[in-house]
Amino acid sequence: MAPPSWLSTLVWTEYRLAVVFFVVVPLILLVWTFIQRFPALERLLIIYWRVSSLLAITVYLMMAALPVSFLTAFGVLILIPLSLWYWVDINEELADRSGWLAGVANVWRWAATLLAGLGALIQIPFLGCAFKSTGALLETAQCRVWLEPPWGFKALFHANIPIRTLGFWGLVALVVYGFCLAYFLLVRLGRQGRAALNP
Repeated sequence: MAPPSWLSTLVWTEYRLAVVFFVVVPLILLVWTFIQRFPALERLLIIYWRVSSLLAITVYLMMAALPVSFLTAFGVLILIPLSLWYWVDINEELADRSGWLAGVANVWRWAATLLAGLGALIQIPFLGCAFKSTGALLETAQCRVWLEPPWGFKALFHANIPIRTLGFWGLVALVVYGFCLAYFLLVRLGRQGRAALNP
């Protein structure tokens, strides 16, 4: 059974917006920041890229139709706004800074936060997909539709790589990400506070 056409359109639209606001715009901002030498925004973007790397991991997990990918997809949409707004000192520096770079950065933070929030709300009804077997996941149209954009990505960039290989490396990356996030939250942030921002 095919998913409703509106759901397929919604999923593809969300993926396209995610590419623009979670990948392209912050990449442009990162290059712009290095050129303009804006340390506060540089630190913020480094934190953002570390957190949002879970998006790439999720894509590879979805290529292999691994159910855990639905949890990581939801989790990263919660973590992204936190990574953009948690740091009070950086917020103050951005508020005090004039010019195009700071202005564009703040507009992007609000846009990314709004997109992440809406995306998380949209995905709540589909969290049940995370608790299905891979076989059941593939047989459920409302779950399978979320896998179509990652499969399209695979066809473009990894056509000759077995799905199991991509899924394996996605799981390895997820374990590494989990350890790094736990270390940051429990050790560096707990002991150093905002000094943990320093690379």
